[in-house]
Amino acid sequence: MEIDAFDLLVARAKANAAGDRGILLTGLRGVGKTVLLNVFSDIARRHGWLVVQFEAQPGDEEGRAARKKLARELQLGARRLRPTPAWSHLREQGLGSISNLSVSLGLQGLTADLKFAPGRADSSDLDIDLEELVEDICSSMRKARAGFALVIDEMQDLDEGLLGALLAVQHTAGQRGWPFFIIGAGLPSLPGRLSESRSYAERLFHYRQIGRLEHSAASDALTLPIARLGGILGGDALDTVLKAAGGYAYFLQAYGRTLWETASDREITVGDARLAVELGTADLDQGFFVARWQRATRAERAYLRAMSQDGDGPTATANLIGRLKKDHSSLTSQRARLIDKGIIFAPEHGQVQFTVPGMGSFISRQKDE
Repeated sequence: MEIDAFDLLVARAKANAAGDRGILLTGLRGVGKTVLLNVFSDIARRHGWLVVQFEAQPGDEEGRAARKKLARELQLGARRLRPTPAWSHLREQGLGSISNLSVSLGLQGLTADLKFAPGRADSSDLDIDLEELVEDICSSMRKARAGFALVIDEMQDLDEGLLGALLAVQHTAGQRGWPFFIIGAGLPSLPGRLSESRSYAERLFHYRQIGRLEHSAASDALTLPIARLGGILGGDALDTVLKAAGGYAYFLQAYGRTLWETASDREITVGDARLAVELGTADLDQGFFVARWQRATRAERAYLRAMSQDGDGPTATANLIGRLKKDHSSLTSQRARLIDKGIIFAPEHGQVQFTVPGMGSFISRQKDE
């Protein structure tokens, strides 16, 4: 469904029928949002689009890292167009803006073979420069019947200045029919963050919530690869792994790997499945979960333990006051640090939740400190 929606976006740009909205994927980590962004990027590149893809980082409050990533990917994206018809149009209008904006965003050393165009995207005002950049690039892309996609993962971690400027230019692009689209992904709190930045943000995107796979899709994700390798998985053995994975794409991948490694024969037994779940859970504990757990301080781990009483949540912050026997102000700072570290997020006012499924169960398996 999500790929079909993006294919339609590409088709409309090819027909010079732009003015559509961008696409935002929301959901917990490990549900496949990044994989979908990569698929979208590959599709767009095959159709001659200028694709700029990067990931925002938590704690980048001033946005220096995100701005440099944006500048670098702008230039690399332009270079990838050289074998395509869009390159000749971009050379006439767009490369100068890319060079100018790259320098103002703090990137040095990659502009040697790109020309400068005084008076375009060089005002050092991010809102103005981004709009001029997008206008110039879209003028070239329209001539090539292609588009310009800005693909951003972990979009909720963009700093306010860059986020606001990007939303503003997406709004302008929609009004003027430019083939420019922000294709983003982030936590379930992302739509609220966008609305806080720009009140019209809800009208700029097609929102797609990515969560657990349906039973049939989760079953296919396990059985089809195993069948291609000559194995047989079904019955109680399949149900054992499906229950452990909970429909989450990353967990299906992890358990599928250990399932194949532990299979004692061509037909996988319930015993094989139970062992695979045990080993897969150990792998997740030692990598996927522990990487987040180790980033938390002792006091923050106590906060996370209190949250884990609600499983995967969400947890009302008011309940944590009683569980931890601390006042609201002291817990607020811990909450903010854990959000900055990407371990929890606020799905609604007065609530917190783990950013990855299964974190509550992982914490319950850890010994008290």
